[in-house]
Amino acid sequence: MAEKMSTSTRERIRTAMAELMRTQGYGATTVKQVSELAQAPMGSLYHHFPQGKQQIAAEALRAAGAAYIQLLPILMDPHEDLREAVTAAFTDAAEQMEQAGWLNMCPVVTVAGEIADSEPALRAVTAEILNSWIARGTEYFERRGLDAMQARQFTLALLSALEGAFILSRTLHSTEPLRAAGRALAVQLVDDPV
Repeated sequence: MAEKMSTSTRERIRTAMAELMRTQGYGATTVKQVSELAQAPMGSLYHHFPQGKQQIAAEALRAAGAAYIQLLPILMDPHEDLREAVTAAFTDAAEQMEQAGWLNMCPVVTVAGEIADSEPALRAVTAEILNSWIARGTEYFERRGLDAMQARQFTLALLSALEGAFILSRTLHSTEPLRAAGRALAVQLVDDPV
């Protein structure tokens, strides 16, 4: 029973940190806020994460990164045509962002941009996550019919377009940037991939 409680508390702390970083970034997030949101005593934070805020953030980012990359097949597999899949995924992201009140959709890139120069250890964690997204995306698009080089280039373009469109959509309170990015990427695909 104690192990189950420990796992649950640890997970609540990680989830709280990810949510706070998603909405306000790393720098503005305090361990007190994490403790309150996770409904965990401050002592539990340091019991589970003896290195403090940076350790919690690293684990929260890795967990979020692992979850977010799973969205790729979930959003795209229902569409046989890859161009259609890309357009639909960006449209879905636009609708989700609008329904969420223009909240930031992902803590990983938010934190990556914020701490790139100030927190080398967390920059390395975000780079690790982004590299895993690139690798997993490349594998996915190869399975969908692109050759290895095309798949990697398309994954890089997709991640760049998606994250840039998130910023524009949040700032403008408009779904137009996400929808336009999806259409522009879909046009780049050749006729062969399925």
